[in-house]
Order: sequence, then C-alpha cells, then structure tokens
Amino acid sequence: MKLPSPIFALAALIAASLPAALAQGPIKIGEYASLTGKEAGFGQTSHQGVVLAVEEINARGGVLGRPLELVYEDNQTKPGESATVVKKLLSRDKVVALIGEVSSGRSLEAAPIAQAAKIPMIAPAATNPAVTQKGDYIFRVCFIDPFQGTVMAKFALNDLKARKVAIISSVSNAYSVGLAKFFRETFVPGGGTVALEQKYSEGDKDFRAQLTAVKAAGVDAVFVPGYYTESALIVRQARDLGLTMPFLGGDGWEDEQLLKIGGPALNGCYYSTHFSPENDDPAVARFVTAYKTRWKGEVPGAFSALGYDSVYVLADAIKRAGTTEGPKLRAALAATKDFPGASGVTTLDKDRNASKAATIIAIKGGKLSFHKTVAP
Repeated sequence: MKLPSPIFALAALIAASLPAALAQGPIKIGEYASLTGKEAGFGQTSHQGVVLAVEEINARGGVLGRPLELVYEDNQTKPGESATVVKKLLSRDKVVALIGEVSSGRSLEAAPIAQAAKIPMIAPAATNPAVTQKGDYIFRVCFIDPFQGTVMAKFALNDLKARKVAIISSVSNAYSVGLAKFFRETFVPGGGTVALEQKYSEGDKDFRAQLTAVKAAGVDAVFVPGYYTESALIVRQARDLGLTMPFLGGDGWEDEQLLKIGGPALNGCYYSTHFSPENDDPAVARFVTAYKTRWKGEVPGAFSALGYDSVYVLADAIKRAGTTEGPKLRAALAATKDFPGASGVTTLDKDRNASKAATIIAIKGGKLSFHKTVAP
C-alpha cells in the first residue's frame, strides 16, 4: 500500500485542525457594474462603496468567520453585457450573491438569470418597479420610481408653484419611461398640466428640436427623467435657447459628471436622490469620513452609499441565515428589517423593495446643495 507523502499528510493535518468556517474558504460575492463606458460614473461610485464595505467587514473578521471575496465584472455600459458577465460570475466564479446594478435597464437584463439560478441579487439603485418583479431572489436597497416620481411632481406643484410643465424623456430607457409616467400620474391629478412631452434616444447629443417645442409651449418647469449625460446637455442647450425655467430630474442625474457637462446652466435646477453627504445623521458622518479616507478625499454620492449598504445588508442576512445556501439566504434577506446604513434605515417589504426617504438636491452657484428630505 502506497503511503501518502509527508507534505500531503501535513496538509491534511492542518486542514483538520482549522475551524470549519476557515476551511471552507472565503465567501465569494459577485458585482457587475458599469466601470467603463458612457455611464461609468454610476458604476465606479457604487463600486467604491462596495469595496469599502467589503474591506471594513473583513477587517472585523468577516462573516461566519470567513472573509468576503469580491469578484467583479465590468459591463462596459453595453446592452446585453450585464447578462453575459452575470453568467460568468455564477458559473465560473460560483458567487453566493450578486450586487448590481445601478441602472434599471441593466438590472432587468441580469435579474432573470439570478432568479433562474436561485442566487440572490441586490440592486443598489435600480429604481424601476419591474426589477424586483422578476422574481423572489431579486432585492433592492433603494426607493422605487413611483415614490420618486410622486416626490418630484409634488415638489414642482407645491414648492415651485409650477402648473404647466413639459417632460423630456428617453424612449430607450426603462428608468426614464417609468419615471416620466409616475411624475405625470401625480402632477396632473394635483392640478397641473403636462403641456407636451418630447422624446430622445440614449446617446443623442442635439436636443434643440425638442427644446424649441418646449420654448413655444411656455411652461413653468421641465422634467427630464434621464441619466446625467443627456440631462446635462439638455439643460445646457436649453439655456443657449433662452429657457430660464427650472429643470427637474431624478437620481439618474446623480454623478459628478453632471456639473462638469452642464456647468453654470444647471443653476436653479433640482433633482431627487437617495443620500446627501451634508446629512447630519451620525451614520452618514461615519460613512463619509471612512469613504474620504479610503478614496483619497473623494466625497461619496448616493450610489456610493447604496453600494456600501448593499454589502452590509447582504452580510447581515448571511449572518442571520447562518449559511450562504441560496434559499436560506434569500429568506434572510426578505426578512431584513430596520437595518441602519449610510443611505438610511432599510426595511424590505413583501415585494423586496426598500421604503426610504428621498433627498432633493438644489444646484446653486455651480454646486450641489442639500435642499430637503421627503419621507415616504
């Protein structure tokens, strides 16, 4: 009979003496995000929040005595690429859960794949209601567009006293289409009139035709529920045409590139989002300090906070489940209640959506300024 080599014997002895949790190795969690491409600002800031959370948790001993290992993929902001990279994360890397995406459209690509594999997915900031409707393994830690659309419609009516508005939305973006719908459904019954609606496609750069029609309509405000690149260009071109009314947006405006693209044209505009670093809540202050320390003085945005909270909500669920097994982890996530985080307290409802306050940001003097918080 052949005896095992001394090296193999020693390895077996060491393995036998290790705690069971350590012997299992790290807990792999997958992240897919737009780290390059047209909307890289979304993915990069969310990713930095995710990285910070993983590092903090590991510094405290990990979860169930095991470190977290982050495996991430760049979808390059390309249609269809989220589905491709998520399949890699599930089949090649064997991740136990997914974090991503900020975009509703890219989340909708990946959600059916996660659902079919029975691997939980947490969307940090995908606000379209359809995302979690893809199945009971799909979660989010942000508010949804029916609330966000309502908030901005009421803000236009009550704070800005606008009675006649225009809407400029993207025909090819599920987020934009949905948010425009929910804004309209609150603004009109509230006594306002949507004088006209104009459309554009993702990647467009010339909006003068739509804005000329808006100018002719004589509206009090314009709602632009798009992403930051097109939204900033729309406002800049509007000012060039002499339109002086406020433009309003949703959390798709949330990126430092908004101000870089739009410049002074954005003064007097407002948008809704999930978080402000100016919030004096102690949890926010701790997060802001940690984030600035980790990322060389960079101030976190809403998607940074939501990426960060996504990891902590997942880690809490793994701890409560006592396992990374899909069905048990799913059940623990679904039971998440009153979990404190950087973006507020997370309680997931029966549809796996978080009910949270919205923050309205005002743009003044070329800077973003905390304006008010609106409770759900």
